[in-house]
Amino acid sequence: MKLVSILEKLGSLEKNSFIKIIDNIIHEEPVNKKEINSLLNLGDTELKKADSEVVAQIFTLVKGEFKSKIEFQFSDATNQLDVIIDILIRDGNCIMKTDWLSRLYDEEIKMLKRKVADFNKSLQNHTYDPQRERDYIIYKNCLETAYNNDLINNRESKVTDDELSILLTLSNSLNLSQEEIKLVNYTILPLKKLELLDIIEYLKNIGVIFYSKKSNTIYVADEMVRLLRKVRNKEVADKYYRRVLRLIREPLLNIACRKHNIDWKQNFSEKVNAIINEGIRIRSILSEDIFKEDVSLTDRKLYLNEICDKGLDISPRLKGSTLDEKIDSLVKYFEDVEEDEKVGISKEGYEKLIIDLKKSFPKINSILRKEFQLQEENVCDSDYLLDYNIKPRDVLELLKKDEIQQFCKEFNVSTRGDEILNILDCYKDLDNLLIENYSNLAFRDFNVLKENGIEIGEAGIGLKFEEITKDIFKELGFDIDEKLKASMNTSKDKIDIILNLGNSELILVECKTKKDKGYNNFSQVSRQLQSYYKLIDKNNYTVVKSLLIGPEFTDDFISECELEYDLNLSLITASTLYEILLGFRNNTKHQVFPHKLLFRDVVISEERILKAIKR
Repeated sequence: MKLVSILEKLGSLEKNSFIKIIDNIIHEEPVNKKEINSLLNLGDTELKKADSEVVAQIFTLVKGEFKSKIEFQFSDATNQLDVIIDILIRDGNCIMKTDWLSRLYDEEIKMLKRKVADFNKSLQNHTYDPQRERDYIIYKNCLETAYNNDLINNRESKVTDDELSILLTLSNSLNLSQEEIKLVNYTILPLKKLELLDIIEYLKNIGVIFYSKKSNTIYVADEMVRLLRKVRNKEVADKYYRRVLRLIREPLLNIACRKHNIDWKQNFSEKVNAIINEGIRIRSILSEDIFKEDVSLTDRKLYLNEICDKGLDISPRLKGSTLDEKIDSLVKYFEDVEEDEKVGISKEGYEKLIIDLKKSFPKINSILRKEFQLQEENVCDSDYLLDYNIKPRDVLELLKKDEIQQFCKEFNVSTRGDEILNILDCYKDLDNLLIENYSNLAFRDFNVLKENGIEIGEAGIGLKFEEITKDIFKELGFDIDEKLKASMNTSKDKIDIILNLGNSELILVECKTKKDKGYNNFSQVSRQLQSYYKLIDKNNYTVVKSLLIGPEFTDDFISECELEYDLNLSLITASTLYEILLGFRNNTKHQVFPHKLLFRDVVISEERILKAIKR
């Protein structure tokens, strides 16, 4: 769930710790101080009084400083922050009940104790590869010195911030995975179960989580999860890592497993999950771990290109001439995909896909719960999954290749090319997808439309916007009178939309799209509407209201509209009309939208409309 949604959901007391931390960072002169001041009206507004959107934007501006504060917490070796954060950053753990966190934490501590015991035993029995054993011992000896050297000076044992940064550099040089580091760490550091309420209070106080006592629920914002992954040196989310690993040839995956003491005789899916769970960095996998030592740098780059171009179908090609630069570009690509709110198909299409998957694979619910550690019994719901940032492709990628093929056969989906992309294409539901992208049409955002799977020429965006506006008003219950419009329109005057209210009364709708900036051509709109009024009057009809639908409107445009009384004109932004439609869909009281609600304001307020239709 996005930070802005969590902030809007919770009360001031529940947000207080987070707001205080951000406020302290602001007073410490962060890098983006100027941008922050402009958001806070140059200091006139206190952060605690700012709206949720502003707070979320400011967090984005101070996330570098916030990350440094979290990293500082790692210098306390007894807080088990690595164990706790590894739980929080797993896919599906961004919203949790306290009892669920308690269960996950208990399981993690038990499993970690078991693994540490096995690790110590293997070190004593010299069962690891000699080179790898040497790496473990080097890191272990350095950690032991860092932790215990305080005893010499009669101080409590701890790993200082400086020592921690040196250990991090050492672990990277030895190519140790996060899991390997954790195992070595807890051969030296004390590992005992902490009290759950103490953990929650600690995480809340350092701003990592939000906690609602009323609902006993812990929230970790999507933006925070991404930041915490960076703290843990984990480049991409598990679901994207899985996507890459599934494309690697099994013999190469076996090489990586041997290097990190993972059982390479498991089946393919188990090996993929083991690599993810071990915390092996994607950079390490793609640059070293899957290759034998004699494979040239050129061949490694070619293989990465093959994965990105053919397997992931990334277009345009990832930038970068060196292997590291290409991996950087791949990580950035997945970051952009994750931050993107787009689902790829319509929400209705997602819901239909989930229904069909349940028919074909009755165990899909338990698969989702297990893979994403979800607490609810029934998780097969598109809205629920989207709250956890789980998108249609993420669900499909949990299925094995033969299961994907079975699904394609059962629902007549083409198996040529990428089967998962073919399935998504079948559930795209273009009509709803266009409505969901209504605001992007208004802004003529050609690139975003294309990324969302809407193939439309730039020249056709205006007509498509008008067409979708008609569809929205139809769904709201209005009579779109195409015959009347056709009989009135001339070669010079072409009305966009006529809403026929009966009794010779009409609402006139004009649609405008504009790239990037707000609409600001009032004189043109005024001339058009005056001409339409005369045309309609000649045909013995009365315009009781005129509406202008656009991307957004400048202050000057709104001011001129307020002074114009002959046209009885109201302005509606595309995003407002879309939100009104969603509110109407969720309302069972009205079969037809009460049109008089559109008669009051110069700029239509979605909040007022939605409040009114709920009464």
